[in-house]
Amino acid sequence: MNARENPLLLPRPAPGKRIFDTIVAAVLLVLVTPVLAVVAVLVVVGLGRPVLFRQCRAGLHGQPFEVVKFRTMRPPNQARGPLGDGDRLTPLGRWLRATSLDELPTLWNVLRGDMSLVGPRPLLPEYLDRYSPSQARRHEVRPGVTGLAQVRGRNSLSWEEKLDLDVRYVDTHTFRLDLSILVATVRTVLRREGINAAGSATAPEFLGTPRRPAPPQRDRTPA
Repeated sequence: MNARENPLLLPRPAPGKRIFDTIVAAVLLVLVTPVLAVVAVLVVVGLGRPVLFRQCRAGLHGQPFEVVKFRTMRPPNQARGPLGDGDRLTPLGRWLRATSLDELPTLWNVLRGDMSLVGPRPLLPEYLDRYSPSQARRHEVRPGVTGLAQVRGRNSLSWEEKLDLDVRYVDTHTFRLDLSILVATVRTVLRREGINAAGSATAPEFLGTPRRPAPPQRDRTPA
């Protein structure tokens, strides 16, 4: 019997990490309440309602949850046909993403237990069937507001590089590593590093990692 068939076989998150997440998220939500209010007003003025962007993401063990962020894009315009992310992303939205202010509402996800402060970024449920068995291990821990991939290059990395770093975090995460990632995140945000992937307004869709072709079989027929 494997872990998917029996939830009791799934790894349990460290209780100390959850306590730390809850305390820090609660304190930060109180401290940034004025910032949340100002950004909400800017979004209403610049983009209209709704203020918040809500989307289903895959969380711990691949379980779905609703992530909450500030909205940064215009809604699709049916009259003009389908628009790419670059066309829908507004100057306000670009600034919110560059400063990571759009991520502040995800502290509520941390408080709820959907996410951790540090962990692999939560991705779309559609990606679950596209991961290799190794890449799928990123879901052995709660997704994070920030993570190892975010401080090692963010969206400037390829999908394979980001997912490899996610799995490395799963195998090596400690409280000390989490603290170092949080400190490095502040530096990355201030420098506005790795915001966009090359040639993309945000990040391209993950289509799966191409499998390497199997080596050719030698002809074992006796001469």
